[in-house]
Amino acid sequence: MRYSELHCKTNYSFLLGASHPDELVDRAVELGYHALAVTDDHSLAGVVRAFAAARLTKLKLIIGAEITPNDAPPLVLWATDRVAYGRLSRLITVGRRRAPKGQCWLSFSDIQTHSQGLLAGIVPMLRGDRSRTAHID
Repeated sequence: MRYSELHCKTNYSFLLGASHPDELVDRAVELGYHALAVTDDHSLAGVVRAFAAARLTKLKLIIGAEITPNDAPPLVLWATDRVAYGRLSRLITVGRRRAPKGQCWLSFSDIQTHSQGLLAGIVPMLRGDRSRTAHID
């Protein structure tokens, strides 16, 4: 059975990820992964270095991002093609432009507007962990 990691943050997710994208790709190859999804927090920043490293291997790189809407639980969004990658990039830009530096303000409606070609997964929370959804009424 082949394993694919679908939710991996790089060091471009400040205080959430520790490794450089190329290091994550190298380790995924060492472990025999079929695919690796780079899903930084409200960002596609780790994708370029991950892509450069993955293209030298047989590892399939999946491009995505973790998005936490203001009115819904955190989601991981994966782009299915280049057009969807553009939509994901646009979605993140919309959220970053309306928020103070370093933040991203998006609603679930924003995600729906830009969702064509994107796959979504809900990020599971640990029991009792309300830190990521405390803002939801």
